Amino acid sequence: MNKFISLSYKLFTIDEDGKALAEEAPAERPFQFISGFGIALDSFESKVVGLESGSDFKFTLKQDEAYGAYEEQRVIDLDREMFCINGHFDHDNIYENAMVPLQNEDGNRFYGRVVEIGDEKVKMDLNHPLAGYDLEFEGHILESREATNEEIQHIINHLHGGGCGCGCDDCGDGCDGHHHHHHDEEGGCGCGCGHCH
Repeated sequence: MNKFISLSYKLFTIDEDGKALAEEAPAERPFQFISGFGIALDSFESKVVGLESGSDFKFTLKQDEAYGAYEEQRVIDLDREMFCINGHFDHDNIYENAMVPLQNEDGNRFYGRVVEIGDEKVKMDLNHPLAGYDLEFEGHILESREATNEEIQHIINHLHGGGCGCGCDDCGDGCDGHHHHHHDEEGGCGCGCGHCH
């Protein structure tokens, strides 16, 4: 609990088609988080939390340790009118491959990727972008130390403020950008091991 960790990494996805670089956090823009707050994937955090500053790491998370299997039933059709503003379709934000914040009737928030825009329906993929992949990480621990009370309070305020829950500087209010985040089924967008969507 309460360790401040700053690290650089490369993330590779692995499936039957091979291995591909999916995301990178370079040393000049590292991923930073405080352990114990659910900011990083539990399986990722457990691999790096015991490493000292200056350490290199390389490990693979199987898909069941990461974002699970890809599920076809999580591809759904939504009425096109849901994405209209003042009677006009929101072309600025709704386009193929766009990551779109959604909310269900219970108030839970999550993200979907636009697959196809039809005359009446918009096909959305609610699978996490990294679902169905094994994930290989290699990187370097830039800093690992006990977090200060101020840093811990900042994270608590951010989490309870309804934001992303990231310790990184990359988080915009809209959480758009990179792929590598954990989307809580219960709501909100808690970060995974990378920057915010």
